[in-house]
Amino acid sequence: MDGMNRIQSIDYVAIAPALVVALTAIAVLVLDLFVPARRKSLVGWAGIAGLAGALLALVPLGGDRRTTFCVPGAGLDLPACSYVVDDLTLVFQALVLAGGVVCVLLSLDTLRDDRLPAGEYVFLMLASIAGAVTLAASRDVLTLVVALEVVSLPAFALVALRRFDSRSSEAALKLFLVSVVSTAVTLFGLSLVYGTTGAVHLDRIATALADPAVRGPATALGVVLAVAGFAFKVAAVPFHFWAPDTYAGAPVPVAAYLSVVSKAAGFVGLALLLTEAFGPYADVWAPVAAVLAALTMTVGNLVALRQTQAVRLLAWSSIAQSGYMLVPLGAAGAGGDAIDDVLPATVAYVLAYAVMNLGAFAVVTLVGRHRPANRLEDYRALGRTEPLTAFALAFALACLAGLPPGLLGLFAKVVVFQAPVAEGVGWLAVVMAVNVVIGLYYYLSWAATLYARPPEAAGAARPPSYRISWPDGLAIGITLGAAVWLSVLPRMVLEALD
Repeated sequence: MDGMNRIQSIDYVAIAPALVVALTAIAVLVLDLFVPARRKSLVGWAGIAGLAGALLALVPLGGDRRTTFCVPGAGLDLPACSYVVDDLTLVFQALVLAGGVVCVLLSLDTLRDDRLPAGEYVFLMLASIAGAVTLAASRDVLTLVVALEVVSLPAFALVALRRFDSRSSEAALKLFLVSVVSTAVTLFGLSLVYGTTGAVHLDRIATALADPAVRGPATALGVVLAVAGFAFKVAAVPFHFWAPDTYAGAPVPVAAYLSVVSKAAGFVGLALLLTEAFGPYADVWAPVAAVLAALTMTVGNLVALRQTQAVRLLAWSSIAQSGYMLVPLGAAGAGGDAIDDVLPATVAYVLAYAVMNLGAFAVVTLVGRHRPANRLEDYRALGRTEPLTAFALAFALACLAGLPPGLLGLFAKVVVFQAPVAEGVGWLAVVMAVNVVIGLYYYLSWAATLYARPPEAAGAARPPSYRISWPDGLAIGITLGAAVWLSVLPRMVLEALD
């Protein structure tokens, strides 16, 4: 009878979004076998339909906290659950699925132009998205690490899928080696935590760490190593060196996926681990996160000033933005109340960053189809030939800079800036303010290029006029619409979390 009570029940409604994406990934791989070469775009549209279905599967989950894969607690303890759907889970799952739709839309023309295998490409992207959706609901370290690897492993192949390009192979190798090292560091750190606490579920780890008898050098080392391992995943300095070359060597839609969806998965994993499991150890990891935040935003912004190629600029910008996302976690201090206050700021910034960065990458993907070098100079006078496309990029850059009319970015930066000020970490607020000013230069310089005079010298390239396919136009429209909408109603992000 006791054995019967230990059988885990499965809430299929709770796991439906991840299940739909995983089944769609398998379906598109099979569908690819029967679709003729001239109709391979159907495989991409099937993937988009699956992601849309997963978004619909989120609707019944709103409002109620659902748990599954639970084991009973000892005595009067509450059950410990490995999969929990709450507001935080739903927000990140919606972000991942919507970002996946945009990335697949941007990939449809890339599959045709670069002659990439459509079935394998869409399968790998959906498999990675399924891992990200699962990760947002993970509440034990085993599920957390496995889901994070499900996000990462298909990404290696996606980067290297352009087999005829040596840059893609080099980028994939760098991503693979860094990911292996980061996973090893994370597992070693978590093994130390498990050895001292005897628990794998996040809430039970937090309960164990609240006991002063458990606090010791081994536990502190385990917490620091786990943070360092996730710092690799989110490209925080000094663990960032893989990101620029990987973004530049991958197909641009894959770079967009890595910079938004994959990074969001890394941040939700880091936030869950720090706040749900290591909350009592905030006095150990918060200073580490603060130093990482300061280094990351400073190095990212300073190196971005020197970039002349669009994807590499966005790569270094993405590193700097990771620093902003780490600021609230660095301000968490030693109190549980502080953690509860700063977590919504990190989540809000991740959501705003996803919309802003996807908008910029959507236009960069379009320009890259016609100008493969994708230099910043290729965008000169784009506003004269493609005014709507130029406006979409200019608005995304204004959001990233935190300037009107991009009020979404301004709101996100103010929310993040309030966290160190409120918690008394003034030096971190000063570093962030200086970096925001530095970021203004390269964002505004790029935006100004869009409306500069066209080249007049003899032999100078004329500003191009692009034929915009409707998948690209739809992706640009979705990201621009979301950025404008959230700029008009920016508090919707925090209200959703509240």
